[in-house]
Amino acid sequence: MAEARVKARRESVFAERFAVFAECLLTGVWIAVASLGVVTYPAAFAAGARHLRRRTAHEGGGWREFLADFRAAVRRGWLVGVAGWAAAVAVWVDAQAARAGIPGGPLVGVVGLCALFGVVVAGLRAAATWTPGASWRALLAAAARRTVRDPAGSFLLVGGLVVVACSGWFIPPLAVPVLGAVAAAAVAVEERYRHR
Repeated sequence: MAEARVKARRESVFAERFAVFAECLLTGVWIAVASLGVVTYPAAFAAGARHLRRRTAHEGGGWREFLADFRAAVRRGWLVGVAGWAAAVAVWVDAQAARAGIPGGPLVGVVGLCALFGVVVAGLRAAATWTPGASWRALLAAAARRTVRDPAGSFLLVGGLVVVACSGWFIPPLAVPVLGAVAAAAVAVEERYRHR
C-alpha cells in the first residue's frame, strides 16, 4: 500500500494579509466595547495591541485572551485614562482662551493642541508595547522618548488618528472597526522602531 502524502495547505499571501486586516477590524470592535467605561480606553488599546501582536506572531488567542489582557491592563490603566481626559480638558480650556481673544491665545491653543497629539501618540505607543505586569508609568516614559526620537512613526500614528476621525465623520459606524487599524498601526510603528 502506498501511503498517501498530504501536504499542509498553505494560505496565499493575499489571504493571510486579508485575514490580518479582518482581525484588525474585529479587534477595533473589541476595543470600542472595552472603552465604554470612558477611562478604560488605554487598557482596551493595550489588550487590542497585544492581541494583534499574538495574531501576527501566529500564536493562538481570541476574545478570552483579549478579556484577560484587558482585566490585567485596566488595574492601573484606568489612571492613565483619567490623566488623558484631564489633558483633553486642559486643551479645551486653552482653546476657549484662544477664542476669547486673550493676547497670545492662538499660540497657546496651537501649542496645547500639539501637546495633546503628543500625549495621544505616546499613549498609543505605550499601549502597543504593554505586557501583563508592566508599569504604565515606565511604559509612558519610554513611549514619550520614542515619540520624540521617532517623528516619522509618530506622524504615522497621527495620520491613523486622522483616518479614524474622518471615518467617524463621514460614516460613524466605520469609526469603531477602524480603531483596530490604529492599534495595528501602533504595533507596526513600535516594531519598526525596534528593528531600526
